Order: sequence, then structure tokens, then C-alpha cells
Amino acid sequence: MTLPMSDPTAWATAMNNLGMAPLGIAGQPILPDFDPALGMMTGIPPITPMMPGLGIVPPPIPPDMPVVKEIIHCKSCTLFPPNPNLPPPATRERPPGCKTVFVGGLPENGTEQIIVEVFEQCGEIIAIRKSKKNFCHIRFAEEYMVDKALYLSGYRIRLGSSTDKKDTGRLHVDFAQARDDLYEWECKQRMLAREERHRRRMEEERLRPPSPPPVVHYSDHECSIVAEKLKDDTKFSEAVQTLLTWIERGEVNRRSANNFYSMIQSANSHVRRLVNEKAAHEKDMEEAKEKFKQALSGILIQFEQIVAVYHSASKQKAWDHFTKAQRKNISVWCKQAEEIRNIHNDELMGIRREEEMEMSDDEIEETTETKETEESALVSQAEALKEENDSLRWQLDAYRNEVELLKQEQGKAHREDDPNKEQQLKLLQQALQGMQQHLLKVQEEYKRKEAELEKIKDDKLQVEKMLENLKEKESCASRLCASSQDSDYPLEKTLNSCPVKSEREALLVGIISTFLHVHPFGASIEYICSYLHRLDNKICTSDVECLMSRLQHTFKQEMTGVGASLEKRWKFCGFEGLKLT
Repeated sequence: MTLPMSDPTAWATAMNNLGMAPLGIAGQPILPDFDPALGMMTGIPPITPMMPGLGIVPPPIPPDMPVVKEIIHCKSCTLFPPNPNLPPPATRERPPGCKTVFVGGLPENGTEQIIVEVFEQCGEIIAIRKSKKNFCHIRFAEEYMVDKALYLSGYRIRLGSSTDKKDTGRLHVDFAQARDDLYEWECKQRMLAREERHRRRMEEERLRPPSPPPVVHYSDHECSIVAEKLKDDTKFSEAVQTLLTWIERGEVNRRSANNFYSMIQSANSHVRRLVNEKAAHEKDMEEAKEKFKQALSGILIQFEQIVAVYHSASKQKAWDHFTKAQRKNISVWCKQAEEIRNIHNDELMGIRREEEMEMSDDEIEETTETKETEESALVSQAEALKEENDSLRWQLDAYRNEVELLKQEQGKAHREDDPNKEQQLKLLQQALQGMQQHLLKVQEEYKRKEAELEKIKDDKLQVEKMLENLKEKESCASRLCASSQDSDYPLEKTLNSCPVKSEREALLVGIISTFLHVHPFGASIEYICSYLHRLDNKICTSDVECLMSRLQHTFKQEMTGVGASLEKRWKFCGFEGLKLT
């Protein structure tokens, strides 16, 4: 159906007021240059076709915003706008996914064709249900078309140019609740939820670590293949993983025990190879360390030579012949070279310290005494150097005083040329320079000795810490030996002393009793400890076995099986022990 519009400009103006792209009867845009962002009603966002898919409802028009509505001319009727001073028509709450509107106030002579002519300009109409009581329900194809239809609420409609009451009416457009709309909306929500779940599942699968490759089931053929792979160094890791999986699955039985033993023996043959490889890598590492240390020591020697060149250039014999800029550059270069030399020296000392830390416990015990003697010797040397430094300072001050006195005497004598005084002054200056150089050397040696003394103190503290750790280990070992000896004592001594020493042991006794009560044929100590490890990873197997051996009236150990399947099992005998006690 294509009904031309008598006045398309009025309908375009009305749609422009809402910020919508006006459409004709055939669904084509009336104004090709229409920009929905540039409407007359500022403050109302434009309605886009994306809104119904997202369930977005445009915000209501502010009450203080004037809305300009014009006359809309159609082929068979004319729509007159309502009084702008009247309040906007009331509407009910919008149902979710609403695509159906209620249209009331239709003329009595209005037909379905006229309804289609008026409301098809809002969008594609799917169905119209007209009543005899001047109202109808219109279902559109999209949700945003309902907002266009609500714009016509309040308009007065007149059929043709007739003024008969049956040919006029006031339109009232409101949201209508329809089962089809609700069903489509729920289907769309379920589809969005499925898409979201699928997206999350894909994200989880992307972030999930890859599963390990599947391990084949045990057979004689696969056993022979794995046995050949175990002999190959390149395929050893894969074959060992397969062997481990088979053993954990419980594939070992009397028929396959020899095959598994041969494979375990093949795996054991790689131990020597791995040890040799580790030794070769350690040897390469030691050689690389030695080369690095030699190269670093050579670099330090060259740095020392460069610093010696700077120091010799700083002496007065050569220093006086340089300009101020040259002297400044030489001093800056000297400082930089000394800083770099000190950094490399510290690095070399750190390498030597690490090598010293790698000594065995016996060597550490032997070297503690020698280090103490070296420390005492260094302390005495440092004190002697300090005294010598003080004496040199005092001599330098004395020489300075003598030089100042000589200068004052020369000023008083009006600079008389006395060869003896000049010679004495030169001798004193030379002696002063020699003393200064000697003092600098002594100070450098003193600083170096102090640094060595601090390093030796640090080494001594580290050795003391290592000795304390060894003592703690020895005490722990002695405690373990004592506890193992106590477990071998006869029953009378264990009964005299309290078998349960702490609340933790009491809890363990209760858990083990409950576990063994549901295993009337007994369980091995490994099975019991595997159950306890689920509760606490810090439980030790030896402690559990020692505790159960102390409570002989509660637990007893029996040998079950025949031949190779002989096994020790613990059973709960608390009820029998209660009768005996």
C-alpha cells in the first residue's frame, strides 16, 4: 500500500521536533539531509534503531519545554494539534519490549484504511485489531515506532472536510500490554543471556591452561615402546611421565611386575648421566667465573695505572705547567677513574666473598681461628697506622708554623735577599710536600685497612650464623633420635608416662580412630597419612606412627598378605583395650 501524503512538510516538521528521521508511507526518508542531532527540541536525544535492541526508552520531555505541533494533512483526513497550554496526555507505564499501542477516540466512521494511513507513517504495521467502540490496537515491527505513534496522542482528527460528529474525534495513544511483545522480549533477553554465557565460557576456555597430553593405556606393546624410549636421552622425559602415570593408575601386578622393574631400572640408569651433566655444567660455570675474575683483575690493574698517571700529573713539578682548564679536566678525570675503579674493586671483592662462602663446614670451622688472628692483626695495624697518621699531622702543623714565621720575618726585613733563608725555605717547602704526600698515602692505606677490617667482621658474623644453624640442626637430629629411642621402650614405661602429650595429638588420635573404625580390616600407615594430609599438610608420617605405637591398647599392628603382597596394617582395638584395662 503506497498512499501519497498531501502535505509531507507538516509531518516532517512534527518528526523533526522529536529528533526522529521522518519516514514516508513507503518507509523512505522524506528529508534526505535530516540530521537527528539537530532537532528543534534541544535536550531530547535522537531516537535510533539501536534503542529497542538494548531496551532503551527515550527520556520524557521536560514539562517546561514548549513543543510546537503543527497540522498534519493526510489523503483522507486531517490532524489538528492540541492546545499547547494543556498538560500532555497521561500514559501508563511502558511494558518491557512494547511494540503495541492503544489508540482511542477514533471517529465512528473511521475505517482500518484511515488508521493505516495515519499510523503507517510511524513505521511498519504488523497487525491492527479494531473494535466497534471507536478504539483499536496497533502492533508495529520495532519498539522505536511506538514512540513516534505516541506523538500523535491528543491530536483531533477530521475525516475529509466534514464537520459531522461521527467524522471527528480526539486521538488518545497509549502503551498496550501484549503477550506477543512480552514473549519476543523474553526470547531476546534469553538470547542475550546465552550470548553472554557463551562469551564468558569462551573467555574461560581461553584463559584455562592447556591440558596435558593423554597417556595411552598399558599393554605389552606400549610397554616395549616406552622401554625403548627410556633408553633414549631425548625421549626420556616423555617416557618417564608415561611410566609414572601407569604406576599411579595401578597397572603393576604380578604379571607385569618384571616389565615395570626393567623400566624402573632403565630410568635409574639415567641418574649417573644427569650427575655427570650437572658436574660438566658446574665445571663450565667455574671456568667462566675464573675467566671473568681474571679479566676483571686485569681491568683493575689498568685502572690503577691510569689513576697513577693522574696522581703523578697532579704533582707540583708537572702541575704548575698546566693551565687552569687543563688542571680542572685532569682532576675531573681522576675522580671519575677512581669511582669506576672502586666499583670494579667492590665487584671483585664480592666474587671472592662468594667463593669463600662456598667452602665446606670443615673449612669454615678451620678458617674461623685464622680469620680471628687476621682480624686482630689488622686491628693492630690499623691502630699503628692511626698513630702514625696523627704524628704526621702534628709534624705537618709544625712545619706550617715554621713557614709562616719565616714569611713574617721576611716581611719585616723588607724582603732582604738572604741566600741562607731562601735555601731553608725551599728545603722546608720540599719537606712539607714530601710529608703531605706521605700523609696522603698513609690515609689511603688506613682507609683500605679499615675496609678490610669491616669485611672480615661481616665474614665473621656470617660464619657465626652458619655455626648456629649447624648447632640447631644437630639439636633437632638429637631430638629425633631420642624420640625414636623412646618409641622402642617397653609397654610399662609408656603406660607410666602420659601417651598423649598435647591437644593436637588427642585430635589426631580421635581422627585416626574414626578412620580405622570404618576400615575394620585395617589400613597401612601411608593410607592413614594420605587421609590426614588432606586435613593438614604439616603432619609427619613418623610422628603419626610413633603416636600409634605409644597407644597399644587403642591401635595394633598386624601383618597381612602372603609372599610379595605382605603388608603391615594398623587396626583399631579400642573396645578390646577398654575391656583389658
